[in-house]
Amino acid sequence: MIYQQYLCLRLKEDWLSSWSMLEEKPKDRKFVCLVSTGIDSPVSAYIMSRYGELVLVHSYNHPFVDELDRKVFLDLAKEIQRITRKVSRIYILPHGLALKEIKEKVKDRYRCVICKRIMLRYGKRIAEVEGADAVVTGDSLGQVASQTLENLFVEQANLRFPVIRPLIGLDKEEIIGIARKIGTFSTSTRFDLPCKAVSSRPSTRSDRDKVLEEERKIDVERLVERIMKEAEIIDL
Repeated sequence: MIYQQYLCLRLKEDWLSSWSMLEEKPKDRKFVCLVSTGIDSPVSAYIMSRYGELVLVHSYNHPFVDELDRKVFLDLAKEIQRITRKVSRIYILPHGLALKEIKEKVKDRYRCVICKRIMLRYGKRIAEVEGADAVVTGDSLGQVASQTLENLFVEQANLRFPVIRPLIGLDKEEIIGIARKIGTFSTSTRFDLPCKAVSSRPSTRSDRDKVLEEERKIDVERLVERIMKEAEIIDL
């Protein structure tokens, strides 16, 4: 299986060129890539461009992040398009609306996990609209609290849609190495754009039932529907 081969591949000096050794290179897939302004997710989108078309989705956290976040994302989207020529459409979602409800109603320690669950719902909804095959994230195991093995499991619970995590077995230095090679690193690190809604003490081993209980404090379907209606859509 290509996915198994891919996950086992480790970064070496010739990491990028080594992909040509893979036997199968399907070109007719479409992926919805959740892309932030950080280092990891643009690399993840780049990797999946080898296998098909990309739809980039950005959860814009304003007012919990500087307005500059939108511009940085658009710059990254241009970089991804320059290197891949595979980006067909961009969605910018007013995720700050969701963060406001999460901050008001959800226990602090579960904010990050529920935030990620909502982002994955955006991805699924857009994938269904776009006829895409999977949602792609920039998760790398253990990089941050929301990316522990336990939390990754909970974040995807009940989603019922394929989620691909191309960077799952790579460490930060390996990811940075790819970002430098493809030209996204300087854009991702140009500004410090922290999210002010982040948990002060996030859970690293979230219990699925407790997370779902907290999530029920929010009308998630209504919220996602509203945010999708207010999405900014850019065709490339």
